[in-house]
Amino acid sequence: MFVTHIVLKNWRNFRSVDETISETTFLIGPNAAGKSNFLDVFRFLRDISKPQGGGLQKAITDRGGIPKLRCLHARRETDVRIEISLADAPDAKNPDWKYVLAFKPDEKGIHRPSIICEQVLRDGRLVLDRPNLEDKKDPEQLTETYLENVRSNKAFREMAEFFSRTTYLHLVPQLLKFGDRIAGHLLEDDPFGQGFLDRIAKSSDKVRVARLRWIEHALTVAIPYFKQLDFERDAAGHPHLKARHEHHRPNAGWQQEGQFSDGTLRLIGLLWSLLEGDALLLLEEPELSLNQSIVEQIPLMLKNILSDRKRRRQVIISTHSEALLSNPGINAKGVLLLNSGNEGTEVRSINDSEANAIESGLSIAEVLLPKTRPSKIEHLGDVF
Repeated sequence: MFVTHIVLKNWRNFRSVDETISETTFLIGPNAAGKSNFLDVFRFLRDISKPQGGGLQKAITDRGGIPKLRCLHARRETDVRIEISLADAPDAKNPDWKYVLAFKPDEKGIHRPSIICEQVLRDGRLVLDRPNLEDKKDPEQLTETYLENVRSNKAFREMAEFFSRTTYLHLVPQLLKFGDRIAGHLLEDDPFGQGFLDRIAKSSDKVRVARLRWIEHALTVAIPYFKQLDFERDAAGHPHLKARHEHHRPNAGWQQEGQFSDGTLRLIGLLWSLLEGDALLLLEEPELSLNQSIVEQIPLMLKNILSDRKRRRQVIISTHSEALLSNPGINAKGVLLLNSGNEGTEVRSINDSEANAIESGLSIAEVLLPKTRPSKIEHLGDVF
């Protein structure tokens, strides 16, 4: 299943969004334009839908409540609205499914989030339309979505399961390297990779070996003198990655993940995520810590990995990288440009003049990145 369209109203930075989502979508824009907040729409739906825990109230509370979710430019409009269209093919002209959710604070003084609209459409037909008669008899039901309730979502459970399997990974190497010493609280769904080794350990032996061999091959190409990648458990049963580099002694050169470079860990995390599952994958600035020559190849890696029917999945990527966006293999129709303004952040696809410039031979980086440049950035050095 693929997300084909998104409509937002009053979601974080965005007063209004109405855009097509491609099989591989690149989000570009200046700092604080809302790239992470755009990705968070899909994490929000995942948090509502996941079978253990979650739910609308927790998803909103974890984000600071409706005041933190609702766009500051919303003025009198107090509702937040999300519409997601889904289809079995990424280029489908008409969606197979559409999910609509709108909520606002209730009017009883408690200010709990209350649903004012929840709809599910299948092939254009309404499968669910709330508030319904049951909600009118018991308004408390409007504090929960049908999406999160297995007793109520039978007719559209495949859509709920799709949302619940969304993957987000923004691996922070230090959390993985020094996890034992940090000994901090592991965030739910582990977005920053502190429990990444446990994810690898939980896969079956056959799957883990196959994925690590594939990643090993990629690392031997990307990292000088890299020779071998393996998995092991220590005496206490804790999982570890180990790598060997070329050395004049055959058994020398082995290192555990704590000795890996940040770039090596980030690349392993990226590749593992691409091979793991078939649900929506959200990648935030995958270029961090990576050499420019590797970053340049990310679009081609995505294309080659995702072209395999067994691994085909949708990827939405936020990036600032000129090297990544200079790759000629990126489909310009899959690029969304975010720009901040007085009325919130605008999201748009490329216009005709930009499309003509790209067709004439300029890269997406050359055409669009200058438009993300802060207007006063040349004065930054004068501040000090």
